Amino acid sequence: MARGKFIVFEGTDGSGKTTQMKLLGEYLSARGPVHLTHEPTASPYGALLRSCMAGKTDADEHVIALLFAADRIDHIQNAEHGMAGLLEAGVTVLCDRYYFSSFAYNGGFVPLEWVVELNRPAMEMLRPDLVIYLDVSPEDAMARVALRGERERYEDLARQKLIREKYFEVFERFKATENVVVVQSGSTPEATQREVRRVAETLFGGKA
Repeated sequence: MARGKFIVFEGTDGSGKTTQMKLLGEYLSARGPVHLTHEPTASPYGALLRSCMAGKTDADEHVIALLFAADRIDHIQNAEHGMAGLLEAGVTVLCDRYYFSSFAYNGGFVPLEWVVELNRPAMEMLRPDLVIYLDVSPEDAMARVALRGERERYEDLARQKLIREKYFEVFERFKATENVVVVQSGSTPEATQREVRRVAETLFGGKA
């Protein structure tokens, strides 16, 4: 059985990752089994992280970076629903956020080198076949976030500008080993999805 493809969606808050991942999942399901997942996960580690993100649990940035790294290892290796096992079983896995989120978010507020080393095990265990970064201006992203109501830990304009800059910094740093494609997400969801599908097809023998 052929190994499944591992596609990660990255972007700032409000970039449309969740919507675009769901649409791509529906599209790819015609080829075979597809598993949609996200970070923080639904595990106890992820539950604690979501509490931190919502401001219900106070935590230092170093602690949050450590929690994300731990949640990620469990996400890969969990015996029941780990991504590594699913991929080996031939399932295509789509993930909303992965280690580039830690580099951009945590690495904007604690030393980036430390965050990279925390995530080195995950990078060695499971590297994405494709990272789709949905790019939107911080101003537009925050306008979208405002429509949702309550804001989380990193959802203000100054932080989102810093996070977007950090994303492009780490994309440049790891360009030799990571397959990252930037897709503009400022237009309609339908137009963005057409480009997302075009990019994803390259993993299945299609042309970019």
